[in-house]
Amino acid sequence: MIKKKQRQTEYFNPNDILACRALSTRISDFLADSGQPSDSTVVLCIGTDRATGDALGPLTGSFLTEHNCPFKVYGTLKAPVHALNLRDTIHHIYDHFVSPAIIAVDASLGRPSDVGMITLSNAPLYPGIGVNKKLPAIGDISITGIVNLSGKPGMSLLQSTRLYTVSNMARFISDAILSSSTH
Repeated sequence: MIKKKQRQTEYFNPNDILACRALSTRISDFLADSGQPSDSTVVLCIGTDRATGDALGPLTGSFLTEHNCPFKVYGTLKAPVHALNLRDTIHHIYDHFVSPAIIAVDASLGRPSDVGMITLSNAPLYPGIGVNKKLPAIGDISITGIVNLSGKPGMSLLQSTRLYTVSNMARFISDAILSSSTH
């Protein structure tokens, strides 16, 4: 009988000067636990630049590619991965990688006290859940940036999120991922 891992979610405050290093270390730990070689690690950055709050994924992917991330990156401002092409992108990843370790990155909505925080989980990401979309779960590791409050209507909250906040969160996440590749 295979024992199921318990979901662990950790919170990181991008305003804490030690948080980026801590996130990077935890990403490295999760990747090491996956047992997959680093050349099979994929970063899947989900979102669209058509809603400011939802641009966290594409911004993160763009920052990663601009800094020559050693992992394969899907989802940038130039070529976003969103609700309309997510399933095709997932199929493409599994067609081109044998047992990839997937780091899924997306924006999320949360409690007032958590807005601005970054989460890391050893479980899949459920994209679109904050705006009531039914999309496939993806990722061995998931990273979210809590960009705004959860509630109704979710999409208008994503559209009213400050770009400055989202950009800082994306830079923080990309820095942690880049640093994790050197551990």
